Amino acid sequence: MNDLMNWQIGGGVAVAAIVLGYLLGSIPFGLILTRAAGLGDIRSIGSGNIGATNVLRTGNKKLAAATLLLDALKATAAAVAGTYIAGPEAGLLAGLAAFLGHLFPVWIGFKGGKGVATYVGTLLGVAPLWVLVFAAVWLTVAFVSKYSSLSALVATLVIPVALWVMGEEKIALVMAIMTAVSWWRHETNIRRLLAGTEGKIGQKG
Repeated sequence: MNDLMNWQIGGGVAVAAIVLGYLLGSIPFGLILTRAAGLGDIRSIGSGNIGATNVLRTGNKKLAAATLLLDALKATAAAVAGTYIAGPEAGLLAGLAAFLGHLFPVWIGFKGGKGVATYVGTLLGVAPLWVLVFAAVWLTVAFVSKYSSLSALVATLVIPVALWVMGEEKIALVMAIMTAVSWWRHETNIRRLLAGTEGKIGQKG
């Protein structure tokens, strides 16, 4: 617990790394890719979200996959750059900033995605082996339930708890913050899951 209270993030360089993380996270790749492909404004279809799930609603699986990858890697880049510039704790906070940037992007009026890809991307940047744990939980829940949203909710809940148990307290704390925010952003999905109206993986219409 003493280590949890000892954060070495002082100085303008660390602040610059966090600001860089936010700006990277704010890049709306889903919007950029769909417009470049001539599919219009992704915010005008489906959930209005800029993330990969809504991009998939255009019917273009390649664009959705590219959006997922780029949304993850922008957070990874932020975390790695922050670590390089000002140390691992600044890198961790830069990843958090990228996550928040994706949810509240300055470039498009602070209306962004739900953050699952950037959550995984941050994890990849600060504790890469834990991405395998996330993937294992996600795939297991998806196989059993057929709900993508439930899989993400459970995986994001498991990660901070497991990190804390394994003694990675600082990473666990930041991932727990991201989990709470991501669950908040999934409010409508949670409501549909409770009502039994959430769409399942592969379900049409």
